[in-house]
Amino acid sequence: MYQTIIIGAGQAGLAMGYYLKEMNQSFLILDKNQEIGDEWRNRYDSLVLFTPRMYSSLPGLSLTGDPQGFPMKDEIANYLEYYSNHFELPVQLRTEVLVVRKEMDHFFIKTEDREYKAENIVVASGPFQKPNIPLFAKSLSSDVLQIHSSQYKNPQQLRSGNVLVVGGGNSGAQIAVELSNERKTYLSISQKIKFFPLEIGNKSIFWWFDKAGILKAPRHSWIAKKIQASGDPIFGSELKGALASQAVVQKSRAVDGEDTKIRFQDQSMLEVHNIVWSTGFVWDYSWLEVNGVLNYEGRPIHKRGITQTSGLYFLGLPWQYRRGSTLLQGVGEDAKYIAEHIQKSGGTL
Repeated sequence: MYQTIIIGAGQAGLAMGYYLKEMNQSFLILDKNQEIGDEWRNRYDSLVLFTPRMYSSLPGLSLTGDPQGFPMKDEIANYLEYYSNHFELPVQLRTEVLVVRKEMDHFFIKTEDREYKAENIVVASGPFQKPNIPLFAKSLSSDVLQIHSSQYKNPQQLRSGNVLVVGGGNSGAQIAVELSNERKTYLSISQKIKFFPLEIGNKSIFWWFDKAGILKAPRHSWIAKKIQASGDPIFGSELKGALASQAVVQKSRAVDGEDTKIRFQDQSMLEVHNIVWSTGFVWDYSWLEVNGVLNYEGRPIHKRGITQTSGLYFLGLPWQYRRGSTLLQGVGEDAKYIAEHIQKSGGTL
């Protein structure tokens, strides 16, 4: 039996492993991917982080390169792989967890090949679980190519004709700008876009956020509540310029669709040839057979990642404790907090 099993070998799981190894815990990290870093490696080719390298490192090992520069996704994937090897973390790849349930004073973990037991479980599978695609997408013709942003790699995947990107997050913004270089591009957004510069005075905006205490503001502080209520901004000026030049045409929220046409909130219609659904993800913990840890929406019930079920923890959730809880620069502090809790509890609560 292990003291702790971590589910997920992404940035959250590796940060957790780093601290557990420092504490001489008996632990194992399980991950369904083929290689460490695949969650990043498999994203779209042109993905660039909007956080600079100085804010894109896990505990104990800095990301090399220009601290003010912005890393590409493959650089992060390779960094995570190197991080795991550097600290000799016990990771078992190509292992999908099918069932987790609690039995008396330990957890039972079932995979395709074998079963495990552990005193503690840390769910570090991240917020990007099941693509969230509107139901009306099924009403569209097969003549319309539809892919989720998690499946998008590059413009060559699309058919000829225009493209509608649905969703106004940073991924949707980057994808829309890239596609606008070669075809008519529309961007459907449900609310007013806020733009933040990547740099102010030759320093990353995250440097200024750090100095102002924004990055470490607890989720229940007034400034954190204000940020959560206002939603995420678009970082950088590329989309702003593309909208101004009409290279990307902004549409209101997509509310319905049939055949090859999409209807928007303002009742306008658009005939489309391609759609990229940059509409985020929904939670999927169907494999977690433990009562009382999820709310009616399927979201974890926790306090700083600690649940009411003895020995069960979550890590890498949005706003788990602060804005950066899902990011490379913030997940380490949450991992340390949980690791210390496990140690003080003697392995269990």
